[in-house]
Order: sequence, then C-alpha cells, then structure tokens
Amino acid sequence: MSATQLAALARTSDPRSMLRRFLALDAVVTGTNGVAYLALSGPLGDLLGVGSGLLLALGAFLTVFAAGVGLLAARPHPASLPVRAVVEANLTWAAVSVVALALWLTPSTAGAVWTVLQALTVASFAVLQHMALRARQDTSS
Repeated sequence: MSATQLAALARTSDPRSMLRRFLALDAVVTGTNGVAYLALSGPLGDLLGVGSGLLLALGAFLTVFAAGVGLLAARPHPASLPVRAVVEANLTWAAVSVVALALWLTPSTAGAVWTVLQALTVASFAVLQHMALRARQDTSS
C-alpha cells in the first residue's frame, strides 16, 4: 500500500493523525466486540458454537484492551513503543485465532467464518497501524 493510498484510507495526509485514527478505529471495533461478548455471551455462544464462558473471558480482555488502545489514540503524539505493542498484540490475536480454529475450537459454521473475519480485521488494523507509525517516523527524521 502506498503512502497515498494510506492517506486516502485515513482521510488525512498527516501521519500523526493517520496513526491516531487507525488506533481509534481499532479501539471502537474491539470495544464493541468486547462489550457484545460480555452482554450477549449466551446467545452469541449459541450462534458461534463456542462456550459462553470463553466469550465472557474474551469480552473482558477485549474491553480492557480497547480502553488502552483508546487512551493511546487520544494522546496527541502516541509513543512508538506502546503503538508497537498494539501492533504485535493484534498480530498475535490474528495468529492465535487461526491456530485455535485449526487445533482446538470446533465452532459452528458461523463461528468459523466469524473467527476468520475477525482475524483478518485485526491483522488489517496491525498493518495499517504499522504503516502509519512508519510514515510518522519517516516525516520526523
């Protein structure tokens, strides 16, 4: 993805704003997912074919993670190290999702599709955040 495409996707050419926007979007999507898992663990567990206890645990984790990412996005100049930690956490989440699906989860068809889509979404956030962080570093050099 070129810098122009990244800027178009972020709707800004300012690398700092790009980074903050991609972090904020991650926080909103992750937080929504986490709250949904917490509030609807029973019905979502039935739909996805996974235990409601697993969804409750994931919901709690995702809600706390989203709050941290949201706080990072709210900073005028998010520090590089925490941003890298978010990128690495997102990549780890995506990889573990696929491994879990292959090795130990036995979800419904909807759950398998959801797991793959969620992994792709989270990996996409990681790529966008990484690219925006690099663009910001390139302009400050």
